[in-house]
Amino acid sequence: MKKLVDRFMEYVKIDTKSDPCSDLCPTTEKQFDLAKILVKELEELGLKDISLDENCYVMATLPSNTDKNIPKLGFIAHMDTSPDMTGKNVAPKIVENYDGGDIVLNKEKNIILSPRDFPELKNYMGEDIITTDGNTLLGADDKAGIAEIMTAIEYLVNNPELKHGTIKVGFTPDEEVGNGADKFDVKKFDADIAYTVDGSEIGELEYENFNAAYAKVKINGRNVHPGSAKNKMINSISIAMEFDSMIPANQVPEHTEGYEGFYHLHDISGSVEETTLEYIIRDHDREKFEEKKKRIEKIVDYLNCSIGAGTIELDMEDQYYNMKGQIEPVIHIVETAKRAMEEVGVKPIIKPIRGGTDGARLSYMGLPCPNLFTGGHNFHGKFEYIPIGSIKKSVEVILKIIELYGE
Repeated sequence: MKKLVDRFMEYVKIDTKSDPCSDLCPTTEKQFDLAKILVKELEELGLKDISLDENCYVMATLPSNTDKNIPKLGFIAHMDTSPDMTGKNVAPKIVENYDGGDIVLNKEKNIILSPRDFPELKNYMGEDIITTDGNTLLGADDKAGIAEIMTAIEYLVNNPELKHGTIKVGFTPDEEVGNGADKFDVKKFDADIAYTVDGSEIGELEYENFNAAYAKVKINGRNVHPGSAKNKMINSISIAMEFDSMIPANQVPEHTEGYEGFYHLHDISGSVEETTLEYIIRDHDREKFEEKKKRIEKIVDYLNCSIGAGTIELDMEDQYYNMKGQIEPVIHIVETAKRAMEEVGVKPIIKPIRGGTDGARLSYMGLPCPNLFTGGHNFHGKFEYIPIGSIKKSVEVILKIIELYGE
């Protein structure tokens, strides 16, 4: 699958970083650069109903080559990369026959990918690994997913003896800023069931995710010269510190795992006059999720009561919900993926997503959509890497899923 690697290496060099501060769709015009390349490839492969709309959604159809009544399968990945780190001038490197030791990403800056920090590296001894050069993220999230889907589709086109139903392909913008499903036209896509190919390590199969909310806490202070501030100054920074101290210290990302939810203060800015705190709230359990939101509201009410009405303003809204309830009625989609992995020699790792995917939103929009692995590790940063063996196995899993449904 040499073309798989070449395809991936080409995609990651295209800067598609999305912008959380933009209200446009896509949030960055440069996402069209990759979208147009994908459209051209899909045309060359001979797919039908190829479209690229004004919001940068790419869709295409590989028609069925059998008379069997087979569910229309969709495979979806996102084109944007995370705003957490630059995606400009990505220069991927291939480490051949990894020996289990340190990988020097950037000698000049002394940036080292080490199994001391990332012990799972040892799982890939003897394999070829694609890494960054230490200056950017890699973009395997989710350009690996795109390359894997495109390679699987190319295989089907070139091997028509493999019988399959209608296959739908979708590539979305802005997943990394939570907008990937905003303008996804489920009716136009016209799949019965689908998979996002957006997971990480080899074997991941996910159909549970967090319930998610966003909370913006604005604290209004009063600035007075500190020399004459007694009983006059209201220091919004001090109130912000008090607010955050009332969040349970053990319910933050750095102290939670598995099914444990959290409050995450991910941004703070301000002065004596005004301070803003931005939180994300997460929990797999819907009841605990609602309790977490109520706690935020109670803290706001308590501080407004003790300091003064209107001191704290809260803007809180739900972002997405756990897709488990939407997947369970069609659990065969998970069972088929599990069987596909086992048949190609991949051990399934079924676990909850400590985050969200486009699939969560799409599942609530009527398109059940669990998540398959891409094979990557350490997404969103300079230590990101992906073993070539893992991306090859992802293609095999996609093809096996299609084959199993074709039976």
